[in-house]
Amino acid sequence: MDYFSKAILSALQLILQFDPEIYQIAWTSIKISLIATVFASFFGIFLGIVTAITAFPGKKLLQQCLNTLMAMPTVMIGLILYGILSRQGPLGHFGLLYTETAIILGETCLILPLIMNMTLVSVQSADPRLLTTLKVLGAKTHQKIIPILSELRFVILAGVITGFGRAIGEVGAAMMLGGNIRGLTRTMTTAIALETSKGDFEFSLALGLLLLCIAFAVNLILQFLNSKD
Repeated sequence: MDYFSKAILSALQLILQFDPEIYQIAWTSIKISLIATVFASFFGIFLGIVTAITAFPGKKLLQQCLNTLMAMPTVMIGLILYGILSRQGPLGHFGLLYTETAIILGETCLILPLIMNMTLVSVQSADPRLLTTLKVLGAKTHQKIIPILSELRFVILAGVITGFGRAIGEVGAAMMLGGNIRGLTRTMTTAIALETSKGDFEFSLALGLLLLCIAFAVNLILQFLNSKD
């Protein structure tokens, strides 16, 4: 217990003294997760709304696939993209493996089904008068997107925040695609795994506390958005 107490104090000291390596790792994590969330949101929200308001064969199967992809292990995503981005893969000539771009691609693929599915469900669960009114007014599919976004903005934004929370806590794909290179692709989760295995528990704990603070902030934002809904 004494060891753990001292480790917490040392970790807090590293945070309060603004250790440059800790905050550089934290910034790398936040930057990568934000970019991945923006890309996933751009495609996921659009596809989710279009899927919800359009009737087509295989729609239920698509939703089933989205539910499956939401639960897919992150290492599986890392494995697939590793094969695509490696030198022998179809995109190997771009040299993206072990770069921030590779991690962004991995996290985007990870949270895209989540954001798309949450958007789809939010539209399907909305007041039925919304879609009925738009239909009566003669709005076409692309003309319905903006009114739906405006009406369900808080619910959809909650899905985006949830996606960001999952992205920043991702470790499997980030380790496989980024290589955990110091100063370049080392994120908070991969650094925690590495430093703990090296025996630097205080450094790992400091990163863990920062990650916990970010998760707490994400949950606060979600609660605020839920109260707005």
